[in-house]
Amino acid sequence: MTSSSETPADRLVIEAVGAASTPLNADACVAIAFSGGLDSTVLLDAAVRVLGASRCIALHVHHGLSAHADAWLAHCAAFAEARGIAFAHRRVDVARDAGTGIEAAARDARYRALDALCAEHAVHVLWLAQHADDQAETVLLQLLRGAGLAGLAAMAPERLPAGAAATRVRPLLPLLRAQLEQYARAHALRWIDDESNADTRYARNALRHDVLPTLAVHFPGFRDALSRTAAHAASAQRLLDDLARLDLRHASRDEGRALSRDTLLVLDDDRALNLLRYWMRTLGLPAAPAARLIDALRQLRTIGDDHGLRIDHAGQALRAYRDDVYWEAGDSADPPDPADEAALAQRPALTLAWRGEAVWHLRAWRGTFVFADSGADDPHAVPEAALMRAPLTVRSRAGGERMRTTADGPGRTLKNLFQERGVPSWQRDVPLLFSGDDLLFVPLLGVNRAAIVSPAASPATETGGRYRRIEWREDLSIA
Repeated sequence: MTSSSETPADRLVIEAVGAASTPLNADACVAIAFSGGLDSTVLLDAAVRVLGASRCIALHVHHGLSAHADAWLAHCAAFAEARGIAFAHRRVDVARDAGTGIEAAARDARYRALDALCAEHAVHVLWLAQHADDQAETVLLQLLRGAGLAGLAAMAPERLPAGAAATRVRPLLPLLRAQLEQYARAHALRWIDDESNADTRYARNALRHDVLPTLAVHFPGFRDALSRTAAHAASAQRLLDDLARLDLRHASRDEGRALSRDTLLVLDDDRALNLLRYWMRTLGLPAAPAARLIDALRQLRTIGDDHGLRIDHAGQALRAYRDDVYWEAGDSADPPDPADEAALAQRPALTLAWRGEAVWHLRAWRGTFVFADSGADDPHAVPEAALMRAPLTVRSRAGGERMRTTADGPGRTLKNLFQERGVPSWQRDVPLLFSGDDLLFVPLLGVNRAAIVSPAASPATETGGRYRRIEWREDLSIA
C-alpha cells in the first residue's frame, strides 16, 4: 500500500490502520467516528485506503454547541459522499447543567449517540481518532484530578464497554498529532477547525496550549512516558478487576444486582472499595468520586440493620436493608424517608365519598389508587359495599396500625408485616386507605381482611355482588 513517494507519516498512519484491520473478518464493516476535524479526517481517509469505501460508514454527532454545527454536518456529509462512503448522523442535546461540566456532558452524549448509530446500522467495530497527544492530555488531567488507576489508564487501545453495541478501537493512539498533520497535508485533505479548541477556559485546552508546549521543551519524551504510565495503570487495574471478580462471586446477590453487606464488610477498606467500584461498572454506573464511596463504606460499617442509608450518585441511591446493599433509582429530591416525622405530619388526610370512581389521584402522595373491576374469586378484591359504606380516607402511618392479611389470621402490626416481607424502611411511606375508621388497604401489603368481615361491613349483595381490586400505583408507573 505504500510507495516511494509516501512520507514517513503516511506510512505510519497506514501501518497503524492496517494493524487495526488485521483482526477483522474480510467483509466486516467498520464505523468511523467522524467529526470533520483533522484527526477523524485522517482516520477516515486512511480507513478507506486500507479497507475500501464499501466497508466503511462515517458517523457524525451534531452537538449543537457551536453556531457552525450545521455547516460541519454538511461538510462531513459532502466529504463522505465524494468518496463513496456511507454516512449517518444524529443530533443530541448536551445537558449544560449536568454538574459534570460541558466537556464531560458533550463526551457522554457523543458516545451514546455513536453507540446508538452502531446498533442501528449493525456495526460492531467503532474506530475513534484519538492520538498520542490526546492520551498524554488525558493522563495529565487524571493526575491533576487525583484519579485512581482506572483514570490513569486513560484511553484503552481497544475496549468493549458494558452494554455497548460496538467495540471501540483507537488505531492512531501511538501517533502524534504532528504526524497526522503531515499525512493530511500530503493528501491535500480539508478539515474543520473547531473554534472551541482554542478556549483555554476548558481544562484540556489549557493543558494543550499552555502546559504541553513547555513540557515538550524540557521533557521531549513526555508523551511516550505518559503513554507508558497509562499502560502500567491499565495492567494494574486489570489485576484489581480480577480480584474484584473473585470478591463479587462471594458477595453477589440477586444475580449481581445487590451485594451481601456482611461479605462486603469482612474485607478491608481498600479491597471493599475496589469491589464497590467494580460492581458499579458491572451495573453500568459511572465512576463515583472516592470521597463518596469512602462515605458509603463508613456508613455501611456504622449503621444498624434497618437504617435508611442514602448515598446519591448518577440518578441512583445506594440503599442498605438487612444484608442487602443495592442501587435504586432516585435522588435526594424524592419524598422524605418515613423517619422524617415532621415532613410526614404535613401530609393532610384526604377523603372521598366513593361512588364507583375508577381512580383517585393523590397529588401529595405522588400516586393513584385504582379501583379495578374484579370478581368474587379474586382473593385481593373487596366488595363495592365495603367502599361505599363510609367515606374513604387516606392517612399517613401513625404507628401501631394492625391488619389481618387472611380472614382467619391473627392481627399483625404493619411494622411486623413490612419486616416479614422484607420491605425497606424508606419504602414504607405509603398512604393507608381507611373506610370510616376501619383500615381497608395498605400498599405493598394488601387488603385488611378484618375490615371486610367486620360487623360494620355491608354484604356484597347490596351492590349486586360487584367487586373491586384496589391497586396503588406511583406516578411513574400509572398508565
